[in-house]
Amino acid sequence: MANSTLLALVNAAQGELGLAVSSTVVANTADEVTQLRYLINALGNGLKREYPWQATSVEYRFSSVAYTYTATTADTSTTISVMSSTTGLTTNPTYFQVTGNGIPSDTYLVSVNAGASTAVLSNAATATGTLVSLTFSQVRYALATDFDRLTDRTDWVRSDHWEMIGPETAQQWQWLKSGYISTGPRVRFRMLGDLFQIWPTLADAERLGYEYFSKYWVYATAATALSKQSFTVDTDTCIFPDRLMVVGLKDRFFRAKGFTTVVNGKVTTIFSSEYDMELSNAKANDGGSPNLSFAPRPSSVLIGWDNIPDSQYGS
Repeated sequence: MANSTLLALVNAAQGELGLAVSSTVVANTADEVTQLRYLINALGNGLKREYPWQATSVEYRFSSVAYTYTATTADTSTTISVMSSTTGLTTNPTYFQVTGNGIPSDTYLVSVNAGASTAVLSNAATATGTLVSLTFSQVRYALATDFDRLTDRTDWVRSDHWEMIGPETAQQWQWLKSGYISTGPRVRFRMLGDLFQIWPTLADAERLGYEYFSKYWVYATAATALSKQSFTVDTDTCIFPDRLMVVGLKDRFFRAKGFTTVVNGKVTTIFSSEYDMELSNAKANDGGSPNLSFAPRPSSVLIGWDNIPDSQYGS
């Protein structure tokens, strides 16, 4: 985490560029200072997606939700009635998938009338029945408010100790929902409509989780948790090293002013090489790196020559 504030970062860039040093940034109405504020925010938002910074990585945990109620179904009708309860059922957006006798595959809860104990489904029932046991399983889950992008292969059903399969493509997802053989012991997932969606339904509460990268990279004044996508107060700080932000701001300022040259087909400024070096150093030092072996071998987890004692067998 960088300790320097927005004001200190901008002042450092101003001083190195030979510009007048400002006493404030956010409240400053001077065109040049306003431009520097926009440029440093653009720099931070670009860096945020440049690399999987460890400071923006978040572990997210939640539990699946399911309710089992009885209801009356009518053949060819999408309305179910005389529901034993509607507690917990929400339809904005459509979160719940419905399963039970006479309910077609891939049927969702469209609306609920708690006062009348009725509900409307996305597909018509194929049988008439009373006191039919129906399971309403939540298969669509809202993302965290700061969600930016998913970290691959971190999606697990933690209560079953099994990794989820996915993210599925559009074609695979429709095959799962429409094919003859589309369920199994493994949970599959897809990011669709800004929702985390799972297949098949889970009738019991299961502990699910994944990691994601936050869209936040700025700390509010004196805060210890990220909460902003841009600098909005002079005393805000950010996750990126000070020198990277100062050099990056100077580079962007020169680009905005048109002080550029083309080297080997690449547009550069006199600060570009220093910026590239600072960016490379920041990436290399972010979160550490694993040791790589030229002769890797899996560790032995069972008793063998590598882990039995040389003596004291009888003690």
